Amino acid sequence: MNQKKEVVHLDAVVVGAGFSGLYMLYRLREAGFSTRVFEAADGVGGVWHKNRYPGARCDNESIDYSFTFSEELFKEWNWSEKFSKQSEILEYLNYVADKFDLRRDIQLNTRIISAHYNEEDNRWTIQTNEGSTLSAKYFISGVGCLSTANVPKFKGLDRFEGKWYHTGNWPKEQVSLKGKRVGVIGTGSTGIQVIPAIAPEVDHLTVFQRTAQYSVPSRNHAYDPEYVRQVKDNFNEFKRKRRYSFGGFPNDIEARPSALEDTPEERDHLYEAAWQKGGVSSFFLETYQDLTANEDANETLSVFIRNKIKNIVHDPETAEKLSPTYYYGTKRPIQDTNYYETYNRDNVSLVDVKANPIMEITPKGIRTTDGEYELDIIIFATGYDAMTGSLFKIDIRGKDNVTLKEKWENGEQTKTYLGIATSGFPNMFMITGPESPSVLSNVPTSIEQHVEWITDCIEYLRDNDIEILEAKEDAEEAWSKHCREVAEATLFTKTDSWYTGANVPGKPRRFLIYLGGVGPYREKCSEIAFKGYEGFSLQSTMEKA
Repeated sequence: MNQKKEVVHLDAVVVGAGFSGLYMLYRLREAGFSTRVFEAADGVGGVWHKNRYPGARCDNESIDYSFTFSEELFKEWNWSEKFSKQSEILEYLNYVADKFDLRRDIQLNTRIISAHYNEEDNRWTIQTNEGSTLSAKYFISGVGCLSTANVPKFKGLDRFEGKWYHTGNWPKEQVSLKGKRVGVIGTGSTGIQVIPAIAPEVDHLTVFQRTAQYSVPSRNHAYDPEYVRQVKDNFNEFKRKRRYSFGGFPNDIEARPSALEDTPEERDHLYEAAWQKGGVSSFFLETYQDLTANEDANETLSVFIRNKIKNIVHDPETAEKLSPTYYYGTKRPIQDTNYYETYNRDNVSLVDVKANPIMEITPKGIRTTDGEYELDIIIFATGYDAMTGSLFKIDIRGKDNVTLKEKWENGEQTKTYLGIATSGFPNMFMITGPESPSVLSNVPTSIEQHVEWITDCIEYLRDNDIEILEAKEDAEEAWSKHCREVAEATLFTKTDSWYTGANVPGKPRRFLIYLGGVGPYREKCSEIAFKGYEGFSLQSTMEKA
């Protein structure tokens, strides 16, 4: 006789043990809520656990890309360099898990396969891949915006006789590339990191590029201990500036109002100073404020970078292929270490797959319209099914058994309220969800703001005997409209990118990031909470009875 498995009852279930899941667990547990985090991987760290590809590192400054909820944590951890590599960030997140004793409430190697809202008891019934059933009052997604690898469905991949990898799901074991013929598909941020990292090791590297990218030098270097000491000594000011800034960074904006108000010589002087300093933020914080809003202003910087490419790359034909034509900054801004210089190597070649599309993967390599390239290893640097992909991997069903995918994909458009909640899905929260600042901000800053808002909200519900919280449709509609209006005032919506879902065939095109700024967004969220969670429908325990 089969014994019925026991249902585990919790206050909250959190999906994912990256930055979001770790801090969400810490805050809820501190507030007295029974909470468990489920992580599909065999370790904590989220994307930093899986993104182990050669050259992987953060493109936000390390000291900015960390938690500020604990002054003690902030002061005792020491980053080694300005832009940390993947292994150091993963070490940091493991340190956080150990310092706050988080592992006892994290279940690894376990994937949430479904979460269904039960209208009879106002709880979420959650199933895992290993057969467990849980019942939770609150279902919280910490899956992240960039955690579902996008592997294009090329004909013949299953027949390839060599090995293939995706940068977003790189194996733990050492991948030997020495002396191999390697093909890299994709030249986004991960491709631009992996290409110069592996070029000296391989026999020959063939890069398959669909869209040329703007990239600026990172100028990475070891941290000056005196600089680190000054930041730590001014922790409170660092934290305040980070939380109320436009992008979630602690830096002051020194950019001038418009690139069109300066002479060409003055502009080039500023651009050159930013180029020599290195890092994407130098161009946005220290040049001009209208680069992502004014086409003519944007073109001044785009021309500057295209000229840099032509000066760096020796072969004029290759330089031309590497020169982008879209508005700078409207795809993910990228920084690199010797990316363009790599194309001066004799063992590196570039294939323009917009002009010569990939027809199929053959047993021996990749066939494009201009011929076959024999390869031992293929690396897909093709990015992610961003913003909604990781949520859609879970069978999430709200009221009336409607799936999240049905609501967002089969309807007119994806809509949320604040990027935190969505109507029809009561007591469900999303950390850095669609239509929040998320990936166009310093993500740890945005994660802290969301986690703290969600925790405060759940405490408010408990303290006021409120059973159900659900975003109202009209509030959701108004927020989505506001997000669209803010985005339409910029150049972001004029470029196809993973921001809009353009990298995934058949995915509806929507720009799902709030561009109104981290500080203003925080103030909006705080005002809504102050007004008793305006825009949400709240039902008390007594009303239910």
